[in-house]
Amino acid sequence: MTRGPQKQFDPEVALTKAMEVFWAHGYEAASLSELLKTMGIGKKSLYDTFGNKQSLFLKALEHYAQTTIRDMRDRLSADGSPLGNLTQLLLEFQEMHSQPGSCGCMLGTNIADFNTEDEAVAKVMRGYLRQVEDMFCTTLTRAQVAGEVNSTVNPRDLARLLLCTTQGMALLGRVMNDDTTLEGTVQAALCVLKGN
Repeated sequence: MTRGPQKQFDPEVALTKAMEVFWAHGYEAASLSELLKTMGIGKKSLYDTFGNKQSLFLKALEHYAQTTIRDMRDRLSADGSPLGNLTQLLLEFQEMHSQPGSCGCMLGTNIADFNTEDEAVAKVMRGYLRQVEDMFCTTLTRAQVAGEVNSTVNPRDLARLLLCTTQGMALLGRVMNDDTTLEGTVQAALCVLKGN
């Protein structure tokens, strides 16, 4: 039995390009024609390799989330001060989301966009957001043990505060035209963490 023709495109490159379309426009507004054009593939290749639009979106979301979550985990678990690592991450988020043309966080922009009755997408998004919350919680627990963070507040509650704060920063950064709001947000969050 002979194998079919080899793919004339790199599926990972095509997936990254699809991710960029979904990130910039959201799931609903990303048209199939724009996805195909940006990915540089035909409809048959899309369905054969990725499935339908929803399946492609979930794969793109997974690609984004795993890359982002792995990077965050590496930064937060690095040697040194847990609070120092967290502070650096928050400052980098502030800088990134303050740039003109910021697309925000792909998770957050699509949470605001997708049909909430689509349980398959909702379940995936909840799972990724829980992973981020868990990373924050682990870091905050280490910071409390080190005496760097207010120990009178449940680290899980502080992690949820950071999850909401960082997602809000990502969304606001898409429309704000200066750094003041995000800078103040980071400074206030750090004050809360330290118990100042």
